[in-house]
Amino acid sequence: MTHPVFFRPPHAWVGDVIPYVEDGEFQLFYLYDVRRSPKPGTPWHLVTTRNVVDFIDRGVAFESGTEVDADFNAYTGSVVRDEAGVRHLFYTGQNPEHRGADGLPLQLVMHATSADGLTSWVRHPEHTFGAPKGYEPGDWRDPFVFRDDATGVWRMLVAARHADGPERRRGTIAQCVSADLVHWEVVEPFWDPRRYVAHECPEVFRWGGWWYLVYSEFSESFTTRYRMARELSGPWTVPAQDSIDGRAFYAAKSAERDGRRFFFGWIASKEGAQDDGAWQWAGTMSVLEATQNEDGTLSFGFPWETLESFADPLPIRFDASDSAVFPLLLEAPDGYRAVVSDVELPVRCHVSVTFDIAPNTTECGILLRASDDGDQGYALRLEPRRRRLVIDRWPRPRTGDGQWEISGDVPFALELERAADLSPGRHTLDVVMDGDLCVANLDGCTSLSTRLYDRPAGRLGLFVGEGSAMVRNVRVNARSSPLAPASRAAADSAAESSQMSPQYIHN
Repeated sequence: MTHPVFFRPPHAWVGDVIPYVEDGEFQLFYLYDVRRSPKPGTPWHLVTTRNVVDFIDRGVAFESGTEVDADFNAYTGSVVRDEAGVRHLFYTGQNPEHRGADGLPLQLVMHATSADGLTSWVRHPEHTFGAPKGYEPGDWRDPFVFRDDATGVWRMLVAARHADGPERRRGTIAQCVSADLVHWEVVEPFWDPRRYVAHECPEVFRWGGWWYLVYSEFSESFTTRYRMARELSGPWTVPAQDSIDGRAFYAAKSAERDGRRFFFGWIASKEGAQDDGAWQWAGTMSVLEATQNEDGTLSFGFPWETLESFADPLPIRFDASDSAVFPLLLEAPDGYRAVVSDVELPVRCHVSVTFDIAPNTTECGILLRASDDGDQGYALRLEPRRRRLVIDRWPRPRTGDGQWEISGDVPFALELERAADLSPGRHTLDVVMDGDLCVANLDGCTSLSTRLYDRPAGRLGLFVGEGSAMVRNVRVNARSSPLAPASRAAADSAAESSQMSPQYIHN
């Protein structure tokens, strides 16, 4: 089956993605998450794509173990190919019933090989190893293996935690080395900032004259970040904008093809398929492309293939009092002004709006799925004075019967904020929506993903507050598809409501 833009298997969810390129095709292994109780073991499934738009579901790629095996849950890892052409799959084995000395479920690094080109795998339980002394045995996961050509050895990065130190700051990226992908020696940590709870799904890659370390912060925040260095040994520096996306886009790992680097992560779902629901583990696969700036920092945006897949233009006009011809000036020196389109947005569409923002403007942006008068809906708000892009919504949730009893003490939707350069001048917002999924991107540099559950339909709006902005261009393009994600989300929510909520598991 072919799926457009965002991939999710029927009646299940995409967990951590393990990307691998074979013969020019992206082999996207992922943790297959089923939300039912009792919770079954977690296997790896596989989806493939050549154009990062159309995805082919290949089903089970690597089965999880039995209820008594150490790999009842086959969690995140990596795939590499050795000089003889043998593929090696390293993964995290975990069984909730197998506990370490601290009483927590053990996490183990495990190994399998394939001599037939990813078709079948042979497990090697004799190669299994866990955390050595000095590390917590319940946090030894996500092995990422790569060849260090400078030294001629294989290196393995492991998401780990020190056994001592402040509870929330023991996270480290442990390191093992091997000459043969079988015998591993634990050496000094690869990166040890003593800052986070854990650094999940670590990876490193070289691009031009720079090395990049990518990890997902399992801490007070949940987001994928990167560091950069001139040498593999560091020192690792923090770029000004060090995150790939926001709270909803997690566990992203990358793969390179034809000189381009793509990041594959998942957009988290929310409990009850509601805007106020808590973020859940696993969701829907999403793809961003990284571009390298002159100073080595990275920008993240849509692959051009994604945007060009929306090829059905939608004629659109705004309030009758305003011209449909652009440029369109929006002014509100000491107030707020919005205009709303004459038609509703398609469920699946690409919206592109270019603003020319005047100096000293407080805010401007676009409304998604807005009411006819623009008073209700979701807002993608550019805030030049605060140098940020945020996602917001109105009305806010009510906390009581009084007029003042609303959730009005937050400046935007919690955890949906990205720092951005919003200097006066032209800025373009691109938004892709597909059912309850929404990914916004500013100037091809700054991405922000989320879910839009409570308002499944509505109009497009443009607004400005305390300032002025010239709207230079507005385009809306739809994409035909046999899928109906909004309907599927409702069905999934109904099915989940009849089952016990799954326990949150990080892996």
